[in-house]
Amino acid sequence: MIARLPKKHDLVDWDCAEALDIPEMVKSLEHIRKEGTFPPNLDSKEDQNSIGKCPVSGTEIEALKSQVKVWTQPGQPGHEILSDTDSPIRLYIFDGFLLYSKSLAPVQSQIDIKLFLRVSYEKAKGRREARSGYVTLEGFWEDPPGYVDKIVWPNYVEDHKWMFEGGDVEGQLKEDVVSDLSLKCQDGGLDIDMTTTLKWAVATVMESLPSFARGA
Repeated sequence: MIARLPKKHDLVDWDCAEALDIPEMVKSLEHIRKEGTFPPNLDSKEDQNSIGKCPVSGTEIEALKSQVKVWTQPGQPGHEILSDTDSPIRLYIFDGFLLYSKSLAPVQSQIDIKLFLRVSYEKAKGRREARSGYVTLEGFWEDPPGYVDKIVWPNYVEDHKWMFEGGDVEGQLKEDVVSDLSLKCQDGGLDIDMTTTLKWAVATVMESLPSFARGA
């Protein structure tokens, strides 16, 4: 795999579309949408990566759980969607650093509720450099010095500038892009704290699910 990856500045580029098996990704998503289960041949190492301490307090998480529980009670919008014993909908969260790159258009069509979280250069750099590394199918990858400035951030800019006015990924999103992709985006700009983001995500999913359930 490493031998097939492109290089920039003499560094292997793990953060580009070429590092992804997009056709297999689409097949996996198609299976999930049809069967409601992970494909039997799915080989993921994500559960082996260190994620650090959750920045959202246990109190906030329990409050959100209670909110969802109320939403799924009889007579509430979420009851038939998630609690129907005959055909309940299962939720799969699909996270990725290039989900809205043009090269991942086949993947985007498989996602029902599209959330887009915005980030500044400083925040992206700080979060990436704080990570210890990644478990990969080949072994373990640790970012070499300068990797964020030479690879990660330039790739993010290149793959997302089409979504923003003037190509400024820290600026204003294009309204037509948001509409065409049916993106759900937070108000409030860049680097919104994780507690606020989680509350927004839960509320957005609960608000959006009924329309997808009716169309199923």
